[in-house]
Amino acid sequence: MDRNKFIKRTFWGTIGIGFLTGFYTWQIEPFWLEFVKKKMPISNLPDNLVGKTLMQISDIHVGNRFNYSYIIDSFKKAQKFNPDFVVYTGDYVSYENEKQFRQLEEVLKYTVKGTIGTVAILGNHDYGKDWAEQEVADKISSQLTNAGIQVLKNSEIDIEGLNIIGIDDYWALNFAPEKVMNNYQETKANVVLCHNPDVCDLDVWNGYKGWILSGHTHGGQCKPPFLKAPMLPVKNKKYSQGEIDLEDGRTLYVNRALGHLWQVRFNVRPEITIFELQKA
Repeated sequence: MDRNKFIKRTFWGTIGIGFLTGFYTWQIEPFWLEFVKKKMPISNLPDNLVGKTLMQISDIHVGNRFNYSYIIDSFKKAQKFNPDFVVYTGDYVSYENEKQFRQLEEVLKYTVKGTIGTVAILGNHDYGKDWAEQEVADKISSQLTNAGIQVLKNSEIDIEGLNIIGIDDYWALNFAPEKVMNNYQETKANVVLCHNPDVCDLDVWNGYKGWILSGHTHGGQCKPPFLKAPMLPVKNKKYSQGEIDLEDGRTLYVNRALGHLWQVRFNVRPEITIFELQKA
């Protein structure tokens, strides 16, 4: 092969690979949902809850930035697992205006519920523009409640022996973890829901030992193979995705998100997590 032919073939090959990668990143991976299954050992777990499942759904981001019928389809798939508990860890909309309330209402008709209990916390996007619109958060909270989902705001709820602690969003208006963590009782079977994993580094935990379920990062949405995600909306870049041992008795799990801020993903598939409860 002469030099000119080699250059042309290399050029068009590169163009072809770039086109296929772009198409995959835009049209394939953003909708290639993965159900991730994990074991969740919990101290003081009652015998009646051993083997039960807890499903985490995070960051659905209903709005105008991608076709949210994908979220409805994902909910239908998730329902087939018949989870015992379902927890939602924030960011139900990508808020622009009141249209998102109508869109969320449509999606919540298909919400996934636990046979034992279903709870939620809010994320920063649920507080509207600049995370500072209380009326937006109140409306979304009302919609979740009407859909049969218990919303926790720096509060806790015991459901058949599983004590679920919900912390309001770190960046928004009502972050006050001390309201609930000051009452932390280590003798209970506890799980914490906290949208932004950066809260793990704050002095608010009152000796808590156990699992913390977060979202917020989306795993960066795009991650070069063997490298770290270049863009993560957290101060602590270790808090990207998956299970992280905080080495003090706490275990953080960062869900990669079901939805997207923008319709683009590479090497970071959307996720719904299914935990099997076990005695620690």
